[in-house]
Amino acid sequence: MVVKKEIEWGGRTLSIETGRYANQADGSVVIRYGDTMVLCTVVADKKSNSDADFFPLTVNYIEKSYAAGKIPGGYVKREGRPSERETLVSRLIDRPIRPLFHENFKNETQVICTVLSFDGENDADIISIIGASAALTLSGIPFFGPIAAAKIGYENGEFILNPKIGHESQLDLVIAGSKEGVLMVESGAKELSETEMLAALKFGHNAFQPVIDMVIEMAEEAAKAPWPEPVAKDNSAIINEITEKFLEDIKTAYTGACKHDRNEALAKVFENIVEHFKENEEITEQTLSELFTEVCSRYVREKILTTKTRIDNRGTADIRKISVDVSVLPKVHGSAVFQRGETQAMVIATLGTAQDEQVVDGLSGEYKEHFMLHYNFPPFSVGEIGRLGSPGRREIGHGKLAWRAISQVLPSREEFPYAMRVVSEVLSCNGSSSMATVCGSSLALMDAGVPMKSAVAGIAMGLIIENGKYEILSDIMGEEDHLGDMDFKVAGTENGITALQMDIKVTSVTFEILEKAMKQAKTGRLHILGEMAKGLSAPRAELNENAPKMTSLVIPKDKIREVIGTGGKVIREIIDKTGAKIDIDDDGNVTVAAQNTESMNNALNMIKEIALDPIDGEIYVGKVVKIMDFGAFVNFYGSRDGLVHVSEMADKRVEKVTDVVNEGDEVRVRFLGYDNKGRAKLTMKIKE
Repeated sequence: MVVKKEIEWGGRTLSIETGRYANQADGSVVIRYGDTMVLCTVVADKKSNSDADFFPLTVNYIEKSYAAGKIPGGYVKREGRPSERETLVSRLIDRPIRPLFHENFKNETQVICTVLSFDGENDADIISIIGASAALTLSGIPFFGPIAAAKIGYENGEFILNPKIGHESQLDLVIAGSKEGVLMVESGAKELSETEMLAALKFGHNAFQPVIDMVIEMAEEAAKAPWPEPVAKDNSAIINEITEKFLEDIKTAYTGACKHDRNEALAKVFENIVEHFKENEEITEQTLSELFTEVCSRYVREKILTTKTRIDNRGTADIRKISVDVSVLPKVHGSAVFQRGETQAMVIATLGTAQDEQVVDGLSGEYKEHFMLHYNFPPFSVGEIGRLGSPGRREIGHGKLAWRAISQVLPSREEFPYAMRVVSEVLSCNGSSSMATVCGSSLALMDAGVPMKSAVAGIAMGLIIENGKYEILSDIMGEEDHLGDMDFKVAGTENGITALQMDIKVTSVTFEILEKAMKQAKTGRLHILGEMAKGLSAPRAELNENAPKMTSLVIPKDKIREVIGTGGKVIREIIDKTGAKIDIDDDGNVTVAAQNTESMNNALNMIKEIALDPIDGEIYVGKVVKIMDFGAFVNFYGSRDGLVHVSEMADKRVEKVTDVVNEGDEVRVRFLGYDNKGRAKLTMKIKE
């Protein structure tokens, strides 16, 4: 049975259809917004993996080139490994749906969202979240949805629902949630206030309620029979026994001064628990590990809610000790080490030319990105052994969050023509490494001399909520992230928010909690900015001496061919003579870079002499190329010659030209413009 529902949403038609395609999947819908269409499917294993200590959910977002009428570039003409965007959107879909599965559901589950058609105006990410939620709701799998999502822009004091691709705005916010509250937030903003961001979240939450109603209406007609509710084995007796016999040991273990000490002490407690239950063959070590974690979680959460004191004895709003060190690497362009508690990030900034920019090829076309930020999380940062390879989803996601936070305050290409790459090496981690990356990136770029508008800091907020009581935690550690209910990251300047990301483990978070978290985060952010200023309070006045020297100019479009020359002959000669790098785009924007100022200026002057006219009144050094009775012709500007009339050679009367100059002499001349026949006029009578 084919069922289709549609509504008008944000000035366009949103439709969801089921029953026509991919009917062997447990749930399948085709969702359409404008002429962008996505097929969303879900399949779950009928058998539970009860031994798993996590929910085995996989989400894949796939962009097919045919959707935009394109053939993949490169030698192999088919889609390959996921692009960075596909990875980021996969995470975007995963994060709001993951908390809504039944807590005892351990069946392997796969969600696939395939872009079938792309109209160049309506992005596929938002409708993929909605489509995944709809497919799950129809599947009968124990999923407590539906949810919906929206993209929000902000311009001239007004919020915009689902702005079209390419629309410039002060805000790029994605929000997902249920009827009751918010589940996920991902945004970049141009220093908006906490009040404006909260209003944007409320606007978005209200805006997608009709979408949730539409999915519910569809489910009433087309949903499959619900799967049996998964029932977990009753382990309350074992939990009570662990609590009774080992809680005091757990409390003592959590008094360790650092993460390593706490982990070692907890590991010894767990060894004793395993020894205690070894006679009971029905209880596996895996089960004991899960129940031990549950007892630890209950203790930590209860301590915070009742005493407002955390594992490391901080108050709920306290920030860990911060240290900052800049210019730590002698040959790089900019570097900083930012440490907060046991989390330490070494961040390096490198400046390059337009040739170093990242070329991005997606459904919406090819473009260049002049700012790149890469986040690395080696296994030694948490004292583990692990495989090194391509960056994972987490590394890509954390890097993009930091990119959003920093990119809002960087100078434009016109103001600062350098390509910029920042690399964050997380050397030690106990929570908030992405926010340490934000702080370190800001410092490294300022150390390199990049004229940033403001310094940027980030802070990760947590939440413990139980039976109507809750506490918001500033600057969470790894244990608090693992055992808590929210990871709410806020980055910004002293003037406002530049990036915001929220993930939760409960079914939703109210706006009351979000408002308090934002206010508490602002206090923490301003404190961190103050600590960062002790290391470096503003961008260096000069670029780092190791950075390439660069300048830019604009030449007429009809002169581009002359600068490049036949087969690139002219521009190659300039590069060979000066050692500079030269980039020219189709609009006549020229960027010249070199390792020293002399090479840069030599190349710049050679380009100007080909493409630009001399400036009236400017003084040039030229060479006499021809002597005439009435004066001398001087080659003074590239291939241009001009006449110095005998009357313009000296302040006194000159009887004979050769009394003053001879062919081959080098002379200083001032350009006086052109005569009525278009010939250059020069004078040697120069008064400084």
